Amino acid sequence: MKTPCVAKCKNNEGICSGCHRTMSELTAWREMGDEQQEQRIDEIQGNCSTHHCSQCGEPAYCDISAGKSTCWCFELTKRDTSGIAPGLCLCRKCLEKLPLL
Repeated sequence: MKTPCVAKCKNNEGICSGCHRTMSELTAWREMGDEQQEQRIDEIQGNCSTHHCSQCGEPAYCDISAGKSTCWCFELTKRDTSGIAPGLCLCRKCLEKLPLL
C-alpha cells in the first residue's frame, strides 16, 4: 500500500503534521485503490497542483479549483486566515501552521 506517511503522526486539528493528510483521508486510506492513493499523494506533495501557495509559493492543490464542490480544507478546524487576501489558497503545510480561531 502506498502512503505519504513519514512516521511523525500528530493530529493538528484535522490534519496530520507529518504527512499532511486530513483525518478523513487517513481513515479512508485503506479503502482507496492504488490509483486514488497515488493521485492523493501527488496532490498532497504538490506534484499535481491547481495553483501556487500564496504564502510559500510552492505548488498546491485545491479541490474547488479542480472543479469539486468541497475541498479537503473544509474538514479542518478553522484557522486565522485574516492576513491572506480573499480567494487565495494555501498549501497544506502553510494552512496547518496558521493559528486556530
